[in-house]
Amino acid sequence: MLSKRLRISGISFLLAVTPALAQVSSVSVAASNDAAVIAPRQHAPRKVIPGRPARVIDNVTVTDSSNWSGYAVTGSSFTSAKGSWTVPTVNCTKTPNTYAAFWVGIDGWTSTTVEQTGTDSDCDGKTPSYYAWYEFYPNPSELISSITVSPGNKMSASVTYSGTEFTVTITNETTGKSFSKSGKVSGAKRSSAEWIAEAPCCTNSGGILPLSDFGTVDFGQDYTDVTGTNDATDSSVSGPISDFGSDVNESVMVSSSGANEAVPSALTSDGTSFTVTWDSE
Repeated sequence: MLSKRLRISGISFLLAVTPALAQVSSVSVAASNDAAVIAPRQHAPRKVIPGRPARVIDNVTVTDSSNWSGYAVTGSSFTSAKGSWTVPTVNCTKTPNTYAAFWVGIDGWTSTTVEQTGTDSDCDGKTPSYYAWYEFYPNPSELISSITVSPGNKMSASVTYSGTEFTVTITNETTGKSFSKSGKVSGAKRSSAEWIAEAPCCTNSGGILPLSDFGTVDFGQDYTDVTGTNDATDSSVSGPISDFGSDVNESVMVSSSGANEAVPSALTSDGTSFTVTWDSE
């Protein structure tokens, strides 16, 4: 298949801080537990760039987005999405005051909620900042204090649905630390599963933040050795990305001027894995 081709500082946050205000601050986490601490960034559904039509390349539908790069599969009644990635190093000398998120989730491809968990590799000025988070969007993103994140760590994560609740689980496979959280999400369609490199939000006006230079990030078991990633399960399919056939979608992150910002590779031969390479801020 061919495709056109993306510890934590010590300032504390008040629980009442909003994502719009928090985005201008450094990251902090609680010292000994996972009390709800609002994360400094939020991770929104996919934003499609108007006027740039989708195209089909080797049975994969490719679209341009201003905030997402990676793969999604579409279907109905998704109950599981499992992913893995290696935390990339950000070049904060080259791209100060920039941000990048890497995650697995359900929803958000064409719907207005996202149930997701992942890591950020941000640049607070010229200082790198790495941390884990989860989010039941549109609720704010929350930091995960029990998991430290460093460049080169292998992460695995899943989002599952059972009964009326979603459960997000994220594990630092390098350190052995893991975290889970369950919650209900009103209006969730469960219509897609994703593995994404993202330019998070928000500015005070709600806009997308500039993308940090993360080099290349590797997703999936061929790069992380975490079996069963990147997989999903919906009402009719359970397996790796490629098992979803014509319902496989690729997102290329593109600026408003049309420049590539982050570009995914083709899937590996077993249909599980891919890379995303940073192109521009």
